[in-house]
Amino acid sequence: MSAVAVAKVEGRRGLLRTATTLALALGAAAAIAQPLPHTAALTQQGDLSAQMIAGIDRFLEAETQRVASRREQYWHADLSGDRAAYEKSIEPNRQRFARMIGLIDQRVADPEVEFIATTAQPAKLAETEAFTAYAVRWPALEGVYGEGLLLQPKRAVTARIVALPDADQIPEELAGLVAGSSPEKQYARRLAEAGCQVLVPTLVSRADTFSGNDVAQAYTNHPHREWIFRQSFVLGRHVIGYEVQKVLAAVDWFERQNRETHVRIGVAGWAEGGLIAFYSAAVDPRIDAALVSGYFGPRERLWQEPIYRNLFGVLREFGDANIARLVAPRALVIEHAPSPKVDGPPPERPKRTGAAPGKIAPLAFAAVQSEVARAMQSTGPFASAITLSPENGDAPIGPMAAGTLQMFLRSLTRQSVPWSRGAPAPGDAETAPRPQDIADRQRRQVRDMERFTQRQLQLATNARDEFLWSKVKPTTPDAWHAAMQPYRRIVWDEMIGHYEPGPLPLNPRTRVLMERPTFTGYEVVIDVLPDVYAWGYLLLPKGMPPGERRPVVVTQHGVGGLPDSVVTEDKNSRTYATYQAFAVRLAERGFIVFAPHNPYRGDDASRVLQRKAQPLGKTIFALILAQHERILDFLATLPNVDPKRIGFYGLSYGGQSAIRLPILLDRYALSVCSGDFNEWTWKNASTDFSKSYMYNNAYERPEFRMGLTFGYAEMVALLAPRPFMVERGHNDAVGIDEWVAYEYAKVRRLYDKLGIGDRTAIEFFNGPHTIHGEGTFAFLHKHLQWPEPRR
Repeated sequence: MSAVAVAKVEGRRGLLRTATTLALALGAAAAIAQPLPHTAALTQQGDLSAQMIAGIDRFLEAETQRVASRREQYWHADLSGDRAAYEKSIEPNRQRFARMIGLIDQRVADPEVEFIATTAQPAKLAETEAFTAYAVRWPALEGVYGEGLLLQPKRAVTARIVALPDADQIPEELAGLVAGSSPEKQYARRLAEAGCQVLVPTLVSRADTFSGNDVAQAYTNHPHREWIFRQSFVLGRHVIGYEVQKVLAAVDWFERQNRETHVRIGVAGWAEGGLIAFYSAAVDPRIDAALVSGYFGPRERLWQEPIYRNLFGVLREFGDANIARLVAPRALVIEHAPSPKVDGPPPERPKRTGAAPGKIAPLAFAAVQSEVARAMQSTGPFASAITLSPENGDAPIGPMAAGTLQMFLRSLTRQSVPWSRGAPAPGDAETAPRPQDIADRQRRQVRDMERFTQRQLQLATNARDEFLWSKVKPTTPDAWHAAMQPYRRIVWDEMIGHYEPGPLPLNPRTRVLMERPTFTGYEVVIDVLPDVYAWGYLLLPKGMPPGERRPVVVTQHGVGGLPDSVVTEDKNSRTYATYQAFAVRLAERGFIVFAPHNPYRGDDASRVLQRKAQPLGKTIFALILAQHERILDFLATLPNVDPKRIGFYGLSYGGQSAIRLPILLDRYALSVCSGDFNEWTWKNASTDFSKSYMYNNAYERPEFRMGLTFGYAEMVALLAPRPFMVERGHNDAVGIDEWVAYEYAKVRRLYDKLGIGDRTAIEFFNGPHTIHGEGTFAFLHKHLQWPEPRR
């Protein structure tokens, strides 16, 4: 049974065996108050796992406010009033923001807008006295097209505009081609009537129709936006970035038109379209003005929004006010308009599950007004470029109210441009698109992005080769270790995040947990950071002579597990079937054992921690690393511990820890990864493998850009020359043997070329997702230099 399944079972039963409960069960109540020598008595009661998660949550809430107050350290804006100097001074911020939203691919050069026509449907959809509407597409990336409408005015073009609908609108609504469409939704039509050339793209929607794969026979209830987000995030890309690329490809085409008749270029959008318009203007100075309706406001609660808006590290440097600084001194019109109400993803139903929670709710006017004020204050002499509509009053308007559109048009044309208020809408039953046509267009948008992303997935191994293997060649173990130091900093600073444990004393608190013939078990709590502690079980073998120093094995459980999971000896339990009480088995062999709690219970409460950490430029492993730094400090204080012989052995999510923690913590002498080692990028992003993270509820799991820099082999390269082992059951659904062997081959080659092939091993066994404990135990004995017991 997988650790995830164990988590579900334990969650349903509400099992948390606290120290008190276990001691009473063993008839050792009188010993509970006895702490380990030189430690305080542990008196904390209740669910220590839930309390740990709640404490980390409080820490991350405080961190969110702290990073917001320190954003200025990333900005060195020149506010002398010289526009060119200002633009130059904020260019590093612009480049960092572009990378955050995934703008790393070269667009198609010189794109041309193409008419879309069939024998049944001409490209020309409608015509009025003011403009003609065409069905069009234009290339953005290789195989990725923007698709929607071109509204071509019949008089001289006054401006060129990309008008973006919300994700759940169709372009025809904005153009008035749908009978009964409300006038305020027809802002693309009104802009065209004012003489603007308008492109209206289709956005990837919040439906889940195409969120699945027929080859894998696997489907989800991910909104299409999440479906693309989840496979692209680990590859340094994003659904936001793809859609910004389509807007910028349209701007490329507008630039070509401007060679003949130069007019200004603008972007305008509502809700999700407002986000894309806003970000497009922020990254591309060729856009002269932007109108953002129903989106702008504070983002400190980004973790509550749909996951497809998640940007790694964004809150560290950018709130919406800071992104507005990238638009200024160009015009930015912000409209306080109602946003669509999104209560979550499409509902779960048979064979369609796994989407992340996330809501979109209207923002209060005071919050929008405050964020606009911060933007204006930070842009100094260019503050007048930012306008809020309406300027007073808390009632939302629009979206795309007449007054707001006039502000926007004046910023582009330098004059008020009336449109034909009395002109009839072009839409009727004949111009409205058929439901099948709408579905086919949405399918093309989703599949274009999916094919492009899956192609990048196949190319990612080349990117990792370029990043590390082609730059550093194995020579000697010491030279390799030295060469890996800059790469370790990249993992720590840019991928996982680093929290220094800080000045808090260890303050270890302990109590006796269990007495066995061969060892005594203690429950241990150690302070790490404000509101954050480490908790685990320490198993000390009996009969250790004074002054003897023994090796330690840190045994790490998986998702949903507890320290009790690795010591439970109830052979009828599913927990035992997974973990085989391997902490106990190792203690019986004479190892000192520490079994820490990994704050992942397998539910949304723990997943929220990752959601809150990622916008800060951290992951949950940043906090787990801090916990393990303190655990290692604590172990080093114990008189029978040899601090140079501490090994790590983890299963499942504990196996993920075995890849991430020892590579950065040198005090771990070796690492054993069980039930997790894989081709990690494929595991996260593949849509044609039914066991990938695309098809379960581990929506928070991918690490941004990891697939372009560090797969598991590259992570282990940072561990070398310390020993490393993989334990793999043939029937373990976490992956397949071929993927595991493919990735491990790179590890084996490295160790062999360094002349230390005896320091790495892989053991395949005929079994499921479980601790096997044969080759791995021998590996621990050998490399931690502790004799195996006599048989």
